[in-house]
Amino acid sequence: MTQEFIQFCKDHFYIPLYLITWAVAVYRYRRYFDTVLKYLPILIIYTFFTELLGYFIKNHDDFQFFSDDRYDWHNVIIYNIYQIVFFLFFYWVYWKTITNKSSKKIIKYGAFVCLLSYIVSAFFQNPLHEQLNYAHAVGSLILIFALILYFNEKRAEKNPFSQKHNLLFWVGLGLFIFYVVFPFILLSDYLNLNISLQFQLRTILLVAIVLMYSLFMIGLVLGKRKAFR
Repeated sequence: MTQEFIQFCKDHFYIPLYLITWAVAVYRYRRYFDTVLKYLPILIIYTFFTELLGYFIKNHDDFQFFSDDRYDWHNVIIYNIYQIVFFLFFYWVYWKTITNKSSKKIIKYGAFVCLLSYIVSAFFQNPLHEQLNYAHAVGSLILIFALILYFNEKRAEKNPFSQKHNLLFWVGLGLFIFYVVFPFILLSDYLNLNISLQFQLRTILLVAIVLMYSLFMIGLVLGKRKAFR
């Protein structure tokens, strides 16, 4: 059991990172409990349990969803659901935060396009057994666009508090770094590029995960309520 735990931490070091980020988010909660990020700790712990469940489904018979031996290790459905929840949460966050009416409309329509892409993808791929890669890519691009709208608006604002103390800025920066690379890695995997390239892209993906959650934690530590915007 101990050996398995050590190996688990080596192979999936990013999963404990989610738990650490959640702990920091809970500890600093009083600094943003009345903002649009008040549900952030729930999302982070949801991420942690999704990854943990995914590991157990893949590696332990007791957690498997399907009795058919061909699919008994399939855990992709929980990630498809998770990604929809993740996108919708941050669309809502930036829709609520941005004040420009045109930008708010773009984000709202983008959310509908994202949901539509998942519905359409489900007709061509089985979400129980396949990653809805094209829908994930669409959702990622819409989130990136929402982040650009947010950054542009906040850059033009006059505010006495530095962005250094704005939690939402750090969260947005982390999201931007991750979701710039995420769709390309997903699609390269789906299109079966060569193994050496796959290995390099997985490394990039893991680095992006570490950067994203590290930036979340920086924002949680440096963030001040008056600077939140």
